[in-house]
Amino acid sequence: MKANLSIQILPGVQDDREVTRIVDEVIDYIRSTGLHYYVGPSETAIEGDDLHQLMEIAENCMQVAARAGSEKTSAYMKLIWRPKGKVLTIDEKVVRHHQ
Repeated sequence: MKANLSIQILPGVQDDREVTRIVDEVIDYIRSTGLHYYVGPSETAIEGDDLHQLMEIAENCMQVAARAGSEKTSAYMKLIWRPKGKVLTIDEKVVRHHQ
């Protein structure tokens, strides 16, 4: 993998159940990309080889949230990119911590 993107989507709605519903739709979209991803309690990590694809996915996450009913959406992202070589994969970073 050449890139990892971690994204937290925060829909601008008051009800926690509505937040969860919108975030679930965003995660369904991420799943549909076919890329390897990991859902954590506060963000979802996605890995791939194409930096542009990951940036497009981030933009699409915002669009999905808007279509799902979020009038205003905040996104917090972390991006790691190594154009030559590889970055650590999601599994290399977290599997040893899972029970």
